[in-house]
Amino acid sequence: MFRRLFLDHPADVNESYAAHFRTATRFGLLMIAGGLGAIVHGIVPALFQTTGSRTVKRLHAEMNGARGRTRDANVEMKSVEWVI
Repeated sequence: MFRRLFLDHPADVNESYAAHFRTATRFGLLMIAGGLGAIVHGIVPALFQTTGSRTVKRLHAEMNGARGRTRDANVEMKSVEWVI
Protein backbone atom coordinates (compact mmCIF):
# COMPACT_ATOMS: atom_id res chain seq x y z
CA MET A 1 0.00 0.00 0.00
CA PHE A 2 2.81 2.44 0.92
CA ARG A 3 4.64 1.66 -2.32
CA ARG A 4 1.50 2.17 -4.41
CA LEU A 5 0.69 5.50 -2.75
CA PHE A 6 4.16 7.04 -2.59
CA LEU A 7 6.70 5.24 -4.78
CA ASP A 8 5.16 3.62 -7.87
CA HIS A 9 4.24 6.77 -9.81
CA PRO A 10 7.55 8.60 -9.17
CA ALA A 11 9.36 5.46 -10.34
CA ASP A 12 7.19 5.41 -13.49
CA VAL A 13 8.61 8.82 -14.44
CA ASN A 14 12.16 7.89 -13.34
CA GLU A 15 12.17 10.14 -10.29
CA SER A 16 12.75 9.59 -6.62
CA TYR A 17 9.94 10.54 -4.25
CA ALA A 18 11.81 13.74 -3.30
CA ALA A 19 12.43 14.75 -6.93
CA HIS A 20 8.79 14.08 -7.81
CA PHE A 21 7.63 16.07 -4.77
CA ARG A 22 9.74 19.06 -5.86
CA THR A 23 8.56 18.90 -9.47
CA ALA A 24 4.88 18.43 -8.63
CA THR A 25 4.97 21.17 -5.99
CA ARG A 26 6.65 23.58 -8.41
CA PHE A 27 4.07 22.77 -11.10
CA GLY A 28 1.26 23.31 -8.61
CA LEU A 29 2.61 26.68 -7.47
CA LEU A 30 3.09 27.82 -11.08
CA MET A 31 -0.50 26.79 -11.86
CA ILE A 32 -1.77 28.76 -8.87
CA ALA A 33 0.23 31.84 -9.96
CA GLY A 34 -1.07 31.53 -13.54
CA GLY A 35 -4.62 31.09 -12.24
CA LEU A 36 -4.37 34.15 -10.03
CA GLY A 37 -3.09 36.12 -13.00
CA ALA A 38 -6.05 34.91 -15.06
CA ILE A 39 -8.48 35.93 -12.29
CA VAL A 40 -6.95 39.41 -12.08
CA HIS A 41 -7.09 39.60 -15.89
CA GLY A 42 -10.79 38.75 -15.75
CA ILE A 43 -11.38 41.67 -13.39
CA VAL A 44 -9.02 44.15 -15.10
CA PRO A 45 -8.57 43.01 -18.72
CA ALA A 46 -5.54 45.27 -19.30
CA LEU A 47 -3.52 43.34 -16.68
CA PHE A 48 -1.89 39.91 -17.04
CA GLN A 49 -3.15 39.48 -20.59
CA THR A 50 -0.99 36.44 -21.37
CA THR A 51 -0.06 35.09 -17.93
CA GLY A 52 -2.54 32.20 -17.91
CA SER A 53 -1.85 31.02 -21.47
CA ARG A 54 1.93 31.40 -21.07
CA THR A 55 1.81 29.32 -17.88
CA VAL A 56 -0.20 26.57 -19.56
CA LYS A 57 2.09 26.51 -22.62
CA ARG A 58 5.22 26.43 -20.46
CA LEU A 59 4.00 23.62 -18.22
CA HIS A 60 2.65 21.65 -21.17
CA ALA A 61 5.98 21.90 -23.00
CA GLU A 62 7.88 20.82 -19.89
CA MET A 63 5.53 17.95 -19.10
CA ASN A 64 5.62 16.62 -22.66
CA GLY A 65 9.34 17.16 -23.16
CA ALA A 66 11.91 14.68 -21.91
CA ARG A 67 9.77 13.81 -18.91
CA GLY A 68 6.82 12.85 -21.10
CA ARG A 69 8.98 10.70 -23.34
CA THR A 70 10.38 8.87 -20.30
CA ARG A 71 6.87 8.26 -18.93
CA ASP A 72 5.60 7.02 -22.30
CA ALA A 73 8.54 4.63 -22.67
CA ASN A 74 7.92 3.22 -19.18
CA VAL A 75 4.20 2.74 -19.83
CA GLU A 76 4.96 0.98 -23.11
CA MET A 77 7.49 -1.30 -21.39
CA LYS A 78 4.98 -2.22 -18.67
CA SER A 79 2.33 -3.02 -21.25
CA VAL A 80 4.78 -5.32 -23.05
CA GLU A 81 5.58 -7.08 -19.79
CA TRP A 82 1.89 -7.75 -19.22
CA VAL A 83 1.51 -9.29 -22.68
CA ILE A 84 4.45 -11.62 -22.18
